[in-house]
Amino acid sequence: MEISPIKTQKFIIKLFPEIMIKGTSAKRQMVARLHGNLQRLFTRISDDITIKKFFDKIEVVCPIEFVTEVRIKLLDTPGIELVLEALQFDKVNTIDEIKEIVNAHMAKEIVNKSFVVRVKRSGTHDFKSIDIEQTVGGYMLNENRDLTKGVDLRNAEVTINLELINNQLNIITLRHKGLGGFPLGSQGEILSLMSGGFDSTVASYLTMKRGIKTHFVFFNLGGIAHEIGVKQVALYLWNKFGSSHRVTFTSIPFDDVVTEIFRSTHETYMGVTLKRLMLKAAEKIANDLKIDALLTGESVAQVSSQTLRNLALIDQSTNKLVLRPLATMNKPDIIDIANEIGTKRFAETMPEYCGVISKNPTIHGSYDRMEKESKKFDYSVLDKAVEDAIQINIDEIGEDIKDIGQMEIVSDISNGKYVIIDIRQIPECIETSCETLKIPFYKLKTEFEKLPQDKEYLFYCEKGILSQLHAQYLKDAKGFDNIKVYRPEK
Repeated sequence: MEISPIKTQKFIIKLFPEIMIKGTSAKRQMVARLHGNLQRLFTRISDDITIKKFFDKIEVVCPIEFVTEVRIKLLDTPGIELVLEALQFDKVNTIDEIKEIVNAHMAKEIVNKSFVVRVKRSGTHDFKSIDIEQTVGGYMLNENRDLTKGVDLRNAEVTINLELINNQLNIITLRHKGLGGFPLGSQGEILSLMSGGFDSTVASYLTMKRGIKTHFVFFNLGGIAHEIGVKQVALYLWNKFGSSHRVTFTSIPFDDVVTEIFRSTHETYMGVTLKRLMLKAAEKIANDLKIDALLTGESVAQVSSQTLRNLALIDQSTNKLVLRPLATMNKPDIIDIANEIGTKRFAETMPEYCGVISKNPTIHGSYDRMEKESKKFDYSVLDKAVEDAIQINIDEIGEDIKDIGQMEIVSDISNGKYVIIDIRQIPECIETSCETLKIPFYKLKTEFEKLPQDKEYLFYCEKGILSQLHAQYLKDAKGFDNIKVYRPEK
């Protein structure tokens, strides 16, 4: 039997268990939602990727050249519990065909190892699953007798998993743990109060993972450098976990609000007052977006404003539901999640900003005192801040950089006078005709200032967005004027 070369890769998507225990109607809706999310994501990769939904799974078939990109996207998509990679063969009708196909593609996996064959079968056949296991195992043992340790039914080093569905044979080659959670968009929408640090980014990830479409609102207390940093991490989260849906990023200028807090509020209540005003402003934005809930990264007792009493005082300022998924989590656990999802490096390099730090802050605020303090504040200042808010779709952040401050782009480096700095996280470094350095973006804040400043530097990344953000930050926050962005001509 002639074995054709593999041109496509199949992924079998197993659903999050909580989806599987839902009623028939709810389960059908969630499978359809996940199917639609994947369609939107994969359309951007290739029109040759096919997606087929079943009652209890989804199958994706893609050309071999897109396997890595599809795998990464599947593992970052909410609603998926398990991803199986499989080789698919159609019109397979006999055990003899099965044994030859499996041996041709899996013999290399059992070299110097013991193995066992396991089969799941559905459809009408004139043989049973155990017949396939015994025939394939025996054939592979005979064909590879001098190369393998043999069959071991109990403690095999390699398990060859096969699925036979009618006359379609699937050889399962890899198994990956998925993100879990519910399909994005299946659980409504929320507005995340995003500071860009460990807590707010992890909280946003957790709601996205749970299937909640997560928008972002940022309160600018620290100028352009902080806004650039927060936009950068929000864009990263959306690209990685939520890009099947369009969401908004709203930036509210809060410096005048802080000034008014210092004028009107007793120093012991400044921190709580700031949080209350943030919720009030976020509520106005949420109302415009028709969003029912707000999200914060607050954790009980982490700072003075996050005692149970003070959180209760803060929540009095809004009629919206406020979710705090980190409420009982320890900081090391939060940092571990940030490291796992890739936001730790953003948080560690987030520009500092000057917030409201109370002197001798109250940790057990008084309801009556809070009411008195709140009446001293001029709320027209808050209204003006919300009125001046700038809202964009998060996928427009790259274009929005032009409004923040467009760094000069260089495509022609033939004169050789530049030093190229590749700021990507991957170990590979771009090859150019100029001197080239590798400094990942998360090290730029400390490493760039160590370089000779009599040279001109070009930052490089795939799409130019991170290069723009970090070049702008170093220019505005550190005063460097010898940085541009490198974008090779296509």
